[in-house]
Amino acid sequence: MLLTRVITALCLLLLILPILFLAPPAALAGLVAVIVLLGGWEFGRLIGLRGVWPYVYAVACLVALIAWHDLPVRQGLVWLLQAAVVCWGVALVLLARGVRTATAGFTLLGAMLGLIMLPAFGHATLILRGAGIGVLLTAAVLVWAADIGAYFVGKAIGRRKLAPSISPGKSWEGAIGGWLLAMLIGLSLAATHAFAPTWFSVMADHGGLVLVALLTTLLVAASIIGDLFESLLKRQVGMKDSSRLLPGHGGVLDRIDALLPVFPLAALMVTYF
Repeated sequence: MLLTRVITALCLLLLILPILFLAPPAALAGLVAVIVLLGGWEFGRLIGLRGVWPYVYAVACLVALIAWHDLPVRQGLVWLLQAAVVCWGVALVLLARGVRTATAGFTLLGAMLGLIMLPAFGHATLILRGAGIGVLLTAAVLVWAADIGAYFVGKAIGRRKLAPSISPGKSWEGAIGGWLLAMLIGLSLAATHAFAPTWFSVMADHGGLVLVALLTTLLVAASIIGDLFESLLKRQVGMKDSSRLLPGHGGVLDRIDALLPVFPLAALMVTYF
C-alpha cells in the first residue's frame, strides 16, 4: 500500500509540477477542468446519485465552470467566490447536524452546493496562479501544514475528539497543532518576504502580521471544515473513499477536500487587495 501511494504521488507530481511551472495558463486551465470533472463525478456519488446521474452531474459541474468563465458580468467570478463562502457556511450547518441517512432533499441540496463549490475551487486556483506561482503554492502549503501538524500532534497527544461521529481520528489537540504549524510558516513568510510574492506576503503588505495571523486562522478553520464535510458525505452513503481513481490515495476529492473551501477564500482575499 505504501509503495502504491508513493508511485501515485510521484506520477501526480510529474504531471502537475511541469504544468504549474512551465506550461502556459491554458494547460493549467485544462488540468483544473479535469479535476472539476472527476471531482464532480465523485461528489455526485457522495450526495447519493446513482446510475448514470453522477456522470451527468460531473458534466454539469464542468459546464458551470466554463459558464462562469464566459459570464459577461465583470464581477462574475467575485460573485462565484462569495457564493462559495456562503455554501461552505451551509456545509458547516450540515456538519453541526451530524451524520444522517442521505435523503432526496439532502441530495438536491448537495447538488446545488457542489455546482458552486467545485467551479469556485477551479476558478480560485486560476486566480491564485495569476497572482503568482508562489501565491498559489503557499495557499496550498497552509493547508498541507495544517494537515501535517494535526496528524503528528494528534497522534502524540490527541485526546479530545473534534467530531467523533464524523471523523473519529481528528482531535482538538491535533487541530491546534496544525494551526500552530500553519501560523509559524505563514508569519515567517510574511515577515521575511521569502519567496515573495506569496499569499502571506500579499496579505502582510496590505494589513501587516496581525491580518496574516487572523486570515491564516480563518483558512485553517476552513480547511478543517472541508475535510470534515467530505467525511460527512462519505459516512452518509457508507463509502470509505470518494473513489479509487488514485491508487493508494482514494479519489480526487480525498486529496483536495481541505483545499476546496480554502482556495476560494484565499482568492477572494487576493481580489480584495
